[in-house]
Amino acid sequence: MTASAKIRVLVVDDSITVRMHIVELLEADPVFEVVAQAANGRQAIELCERHRPDVVTMDMMLPVMSGLAATEWIMAYCPTPIVVVSASMNRGEVLRTYDAIAAGAVDVVPKPTAAGDAAWAERLKFVLRIAARIKVVTHPRGRLRPPSTPGFVAVEPPPPPSRASSVRLVALGASTGGPGAVRRLLEDLPAGFPAPVVLVLHIGEPFDATLADWLDAQSTHRVAFAADGEALFDAPPRVFMAPAGKHLTVVHGRLRLGSGPERHSCRPSVDVLFESVAADVGAGAVGVLLTGMGRDGAEGLLAIRRAGGHTIAQDEATSVIYGMPRAAAEIGAASAVLPLDAIGPTLGRMAGGGKR
Repeated sequence: MTASAKIRVLVVDDSITVRMHIVELLEADPVFEVVAQAANGRQAIELCERHRPDVVTMDMMLPVMSGLAATEWIMAYCPTPIVVVSASMNRGEVLRTYDAIAAGAVDVVPKPTAAGDAAWAERLKFVLRIAARIKVVTHPRGRLRPPSTPGFVAVEPPPPPSRASSVRLVALGASTGGPGAVRRLLEDLPAGFPAPVVLVLHIGEPFDATLADWLDAQSTHRVAFAADGEALFDAPPRVFMAPAGKHLTVVHGRLRLGSGPERHSCRPSVDVLFESVAADVGAGAVGVLLTGMGRDGAEGLLAIRRAGGHTIAQDEATSVIYGMPRAAAEIGAASAVLPLDAIGPTLGRMAGGGKR
């Protein structure tokens, strides 16, 4: 796609009303061209192969073949950026939306709740413009293998810390592409990992409500939303996730939730979490910054490194969007730049034998 070319969109929805609303919205904008429409998942696959669009809008609840099945097939055999556009807040359907994101869908946008919702229209077009620039190459399960491209460079994993500087806490941050990346990291993190994990993951309402439940079901590690005042180190380690709309910080070994100003237009903000971890845990912290757009987390990761903690950024080859990790690498915040499937095992080696 050249700088002057229109963004070619395939619109997939079984509701003709919703489908035509999206089509009319996009065709009224000179940036976009709707190249085809599909009413079910099988048609979506056929039209994606035939037209090779720059981006696909995908409903989850489709006849003949579900949106999740169509997403998995497209990402495996006709890799194309996919934006899920979903109306269902049914728990089961929301969990399938997360599965679609883990399978390679770039982002999720709720369907409009009212006709003429200008804010929703701008949100959809913004997400489509970003998604169309993403260079997907194959199914995510293939992309997460260690790259063999000539000239690939990665910073080696840091050595396991000494007992004097043992890992007490892991802080994770992610944005676009984050649900799938966090799932993979938790799958690879050894069972019985001895340190708690705090997590900020950017995902918009209303899809955030069951995200912790979905992550909890993907691995042996318990994942739940953080509660204000919870003690980090007085219970068996688990993953504490920031709820939507609240900053998550660590203060004197306890979790705090707040409604302070947004950072990088984000609340929760990865920078806010990481900076609090650097101040409270210092050399006992490991900061990990995963795929995402923008630069939230870069300065916070640098703060953890300056406090003596270890810092890891996901590499470009396995990032859906190499924005946040790139920003961290550019300012020297990352002591290691690793492919996604190396991060979990590296954390396991670093924390092995460490006391909380």
